[in-house]
Amino acid sequence: MFISEAFAQASGAAPAAGGAFGSGLEMLFLFAPLMVVWYFFLIRPQRAQMKKRQETLSAIRRGDQVVLGGGIAGKVTKVIDDNEVEVEIAENVRVRVLRSYVAEVRVKGEPVKTEAAK
Repeated sequence: MFISEAFAQASGAAPAAGGAFGSGLEMLFLFAPLMVVWYFFLIRPQRAQMKKRQETLSAIRRGDQVVLGGGIAGKVTKVIDDNEVEVEIAENVRVRVLRSYVAEVRVKGEPVKTEAAK
């Protein structure tokens, strides 16, 4: 016979309860620092960026120069409600767009004049 049978050798000690990967506590000690680093380098800055964008979009007012998501630039002529604005993209060409489609606010317009300012 050319092929011999191979048998596993039994060791004198019993295997550890956690097996080859260690216990759950050891795994926790390995992944906890990774999760902390993940939070401070990825999640926290992304939340701050989202908050800043939301503040920028909610501060849009008449006269602001904006760039829409498709690359069209225009001037805000009217704030319709919390979700929509009217943008003039060419002379006498006005479109209603959602605030969420405003990609960038380039130039801030003048503040709205109030009754007390007269």
